[in-house]
Amino acid sequence: MAKIGIIGTGLVGATSAYALLLSGVADELLLIDINEKRAHGEMLDLTHSMPLCPPAKVNCGSWGDLAGCDVVILAAGANQKPGQTRLDLTRQNVEIFRSIVPQAVAHCPEAVYLVVTNPVDVLTRETVRISGLPPHRVIGSGTVLDTNRLKNLLSNRLRVDPRNIHAWVLGEHGDSEFAAWSLTSVAGMPLEAFCQVMGGDRTAILPHLQQLFDEHVKNVAYTIIAEKGATYYAVAVAVRRIVEAVLRNERSILTVSTLMDGAFGIRDVCLSLPVIVGRGGAEELLPIHLTEAEQVPAAVRYKELMARDDWQSRGEAF
Repeated sequence: MAKIGIIGTGLVGATSAYALLLSGVADELLLIDINEKRAHGEMLDLTHSMPLCPPAKVNCGSWGDLAGCDVVILAAGANQKPGQTRLDLTRQNVEIFRSIVPQAVAHCPEAVYLVVTNPVDVLTRETVRISGLPPHRVIGSGTVLDTNRLKNLLSNRLRVDPRNIHAWVLGEHGDSEFAAWSLTSVAGMPLEAFCQVMGGDRTAILPHLQQLFDEHVKNVAYTIIAEKGATYYAVAVAVRRIVEAVLRNERSILTVSTLMDGAFGIRDVCLSLPVIVGRGGAEELLPIHLTEAEQVPAAVRYKELMARDDWQSRGEAF
């Protein structure tokens, strides 16, 4: 029996619940929100889909009902608005997490905690700090969504099934994230080699990879937010994928956000690198080799970001 708790039933939390319900990965979903009517309404709406879904229970409740959850998803907080960066949400959402995390952990200390709220790297680190949980049991959704966006971009441009593309977006889930081009492959071939072998217009994308990445991966969330107000479908599918890896003990390699302990000289911050994800959460960090150019955003730029006064003053987490 698998039980999943979701704290925060806004667009991301509710859509994640819907994606999880359709997947059949859980026997019970528990919804918690400070707006109890909202949680109850989402519970009713989801319950009405049950005759056409895999068997499961959907409940709404309070902190005590979290007992027995295998995974707790933290999706509460303010949403990113047009013109805002993810870091602009830091102070407000850190305060929310300082309120909800101790209550959740008090009733459910054995779960794997999955942070989805932005800025996800700051809040993952804050959850580790205030929960007192082993760091491997606190993971952020990180760049799993960004990695999917990159695979979608390459799939469209190369006219190849995205399941045959191996690519990773690493670092911060935000404006300093980067694609590990040196580790990108298609059908077992390095990206550049694949394009050269296949020829035609595929080779034409190579000089423009960074421009395409900036437009269709790194900055695309700003476009979506400006046009429809929020992003939630794709991140909900990313949440579902991470939860599946945990509950099924898949030991899948995903770019979740975890506490760094020396990789690339980084300590005591959370960011995304390839991690083996299983029942214990972030079970093993993959030892990858990046080019010197790729190590700059992986380490130096992240340290510079931490050193900025506005990060310190807004986050107050480090």
